[in-house]
Amino acid sequence: MFEPLITHIQKFVALNTEEQALLTAYLKYEELSKTKYLLSEGDICNAQYFVVEGCIRMYFIKENGVEQIVQFGIDNWWISDYTSFTLHNPSQFYLQTVQRSKVITLTQAKQDELLDKLPKLERYFRRIYQRAYAAAQTRLIFFTDLSGEEKYHHFASRFPDFVQRIPQYMLASYLGFTPEFLSKVRAKRH
Repeated sequence: MFEPLITHIQKFVALNTEEQALLTAYLKYEELSKTKYLLSEGDICNAQYFVVEGCIRMYFIKENGVEQIVQFGIDNWWISDYTSFTLHNPSQFYLQTVQRSKVITLTQAKQDELLDKLPKLERYFRRIYQRAYAAAQTRLIFFTDLSGEEKYHHFASRFPDFVQRIPQYMLASYLGFTPEFLSKVRAKRH
């Protein structure tokens, strides 16, 4: 059940059998139903989640009551509210499964203890955080420079399987426009 995460870690740092056993002692594996909340606005985020299989969305509720999705966590990706996780501030986000998902949970307390015992994982997490930050920067450019139609076509060409995997209203929210606009853009293409 922890093999996908171990395989992912091995892309960045080598772990021997004893280190793998130590790592797994700090992890929790869960199979979650669709629409399960892992975090709600106002809670302190005390864990990060490695998505083995499935999809988790991170969103907030805008002043007008509309959900704004800011991130998806899909297979082999970590997701968390890192601001709340790091600073222990109440979260402004919700984390919710989009579909049945298999996740590995690492709490902050366990992570701190684990990193003391297995410091080479610091490099792994540094690389993961760098990749996540780079993705956030790319998204900023993507959302600043492209029109709505260009955003959709760019995203759909880069992640065609993902576009088919999630409800279209969620894709519209992530891309920053209404489901009606997304329907018009998709209709033009066909």
